[in-house]
Amino acid sequence: MRPSLKHIAKHLGLSKTTVSWVLSGQAKQKNISEATAARVLAYAASLHYQPNMLAQSLNTGETKIIGLILPSISDTFYSEVAREIESRARDEGYSLMISSSESDINREDEIIRLFKAKRVDGIILVPTKQSEVEVQRLIEEGYPLTTIDRYFPELNASYIIINNRDSCYMLAKHLVNSGCKKIALLTTNSYLTIMSQRREGVEDALRESGLQVDPRLYGEVDFAGYEKDVRRVLNNIFAEVPDVDGFFFTTHILALEAFEYFYEKGIKTDFEMACIHDVPIFKVLAPQINVARMPVGEIGKAAVNSLIEQMQHAKAKSRTWYPYEPKRVILPCSLQLHSRF
Repeated sequence: MRPSLKHIAKHLGLSKTTVSWVLSGQAKQKNISEATAARVLAYAASLHYQPNMLAQSLNTGETKIIGLILPSISDTFYSEVAREIESRARDEGYSLMISSSESDINREDEIIRLFKAKRVDGIILVPTKQSEVEVQRLIEEGYPLTTIDRYFPELNASYIIINNRDSCYMLAKHLVNSGCKKIALLTTNSYLTIMSQRREGVEDALRESGLQVDPRLYGEVDFAGYEKDVRRVLNNIFAEVPDVDGFFFTTHILALEAFEYFYEKGIKTDFEMACIHDVPIFKVLAPQINVARMPVGEIGKAAVNSLIEQMQHAKAKSRTWYPYEPKRVILPCSLQLHSRF
């Protein structure tokens, strides 16, 4: 028979309420002695007692669960971020529920509704551009929400991003200072604000250095089929500017596909390259690539901290009302630069 609160309370000579408070982590808050709390926890552990999370959440108003929605779980960057978020959430006493939207707005909306139905305490989201309406609805409801990696500048929501424009500017300046005159820029999802910022950083660096922003060296890759579309873009660039001497990738995914293309075509990669985000395989495929390393650990920590702050604000509203001011965090990348000279 599965042990119950009633069984534990009867065995220890305590009320069910006292046992419930201890097992839900409210012993100190309810002024229950450490000795009593220790007795309850020890006996519950000996029985391998598992609390009824639904009943507990109805009692406390919390599930101690955070929802995380990513565009792709298979992407190494997002899997690293998920690991950091889970670690930080665990330190704060929360579990993590993860789902992938596959950058599909309908799936993303469905996941958000599912998370709300499961009463998760807050949501960390890497949004699609089209999810602005659903995000606005969460904001209006006062639902704890933090977006990471991407954001909507026009919405009053908390977000954690990197210094996209500045990182790309510094990387592009390094390519120019290394002797590059014809730098190809490969990007995708240009409708995202962060991708516009990355392109802006590269183009500002080129103009400042007196170089032309050549449309023949710009490649917009369709993310829906980026594996094949990268090849189309690179074919066009090499056909139009065969003496291209540098490549800038706005995301590591495009760089990895480009490396495969270079290998298939027998192209010697003696040109300078730069990329946003670093992945371990770069050490093998392109050890001299210049990268802006995204602060994965800081992103995960800041996202959970932001969400917990919103949760605490929501609790405080029941006692005294005051407006919540969203947190907008812009984290710097660390640059890893190389030179042929």
